[in-house]
Amino acid sequence: MKIRFNSVVPEPLSSIQHHNESIWNSDFEIDSALHKKVILNATSGKGKTTFTNVLVGLRKDYSGEILFDGVNLRSYSIHDWVVLREQKLSVVHQDLQLFSNLTAIENIELKNGLTNSLPINEIESLLKQVELFDKKDQTVATMSMGQKQRIAIIRSLCQPFNWLILDEPFSHLDDKNAEICFNIIQQRCNELNAGFILTSLDPVENVQFDIHLKL
Repeated sequence: MKIRFNSVVPEPLSSIQHHNESIWNSDFEIDSALHKKVILNATSGKGKTTFTNVLVGLRKDYSGEILFDGVNLRSYSIHDWVVLREQKLSVVHQDLQLFSNLTAIENIELKNGLTNSLPINEIESLLKQVELFDKKDQTVATMSMGQKQRIAIIRSLCQPFNWLILDEPFSHLDDKNAEICFNIIQQRCNELNAGFILTSLDPVENVQFDIHLKL
C-alpha cells in the first residue's frame, strides 16, 4: 500500500517555515511493499500526532493532497474509511483510545471480533509475552499507563493491515518491555507482509529503519 504526500501542510502549522527535509510542504511516498520500518522522530509539538491523525482521517484541516494507492483521501466516503481502518490501517493512538470500563481482554476481543484475525490462544500468548496475562480480567481504568500501552499494542495487531501506525507507543515503557513489544510488532508485520510507521520522542537504538521521516 502506497502513501503519498503532495505538499501537505496542516492549517495550525501553515505559518511556520518548514525546512527542506520536513514532511510538511514536501512530496514523498512510502510503500509498505518496500518500506517495512518507517520512523518519525521529533520533539514535542512538532506535529507527530497531527501526522498520525491526518493519515487515519481524524483531521482534514490541511492543504495539499494525501493519496493511498493513488486515491485522494478527500474522496473517501464514510464506508471507505470503515473498510480502510478494518482491513488496511491499524493504529495505536497516543491517547490509546481504550474503553476504560472494559477489561483488558474485552478491549482486545472487541477489536479482534471484527475480523477474527487471531485465535484466543494467540492473544493469550501475546498477553503472557508482555507479562499481562494475569491482568487480562482487570478493568483498563485500574491499569497503569505502561500496562495500557501494552494492551493497546496487542489490540492493534488483532486485524489485517498493510500499515501499522504507532504514535509514541513506548513512551511509558521501560527498555525491556519496549523491546518485547517492538519484537512482537515486527513479528506480526512480517506475518502480514506489512509495514509500520513509528513516531517517537527519542531515537530508537539498535534498529535499522528503511526511512526516517522528519518534521
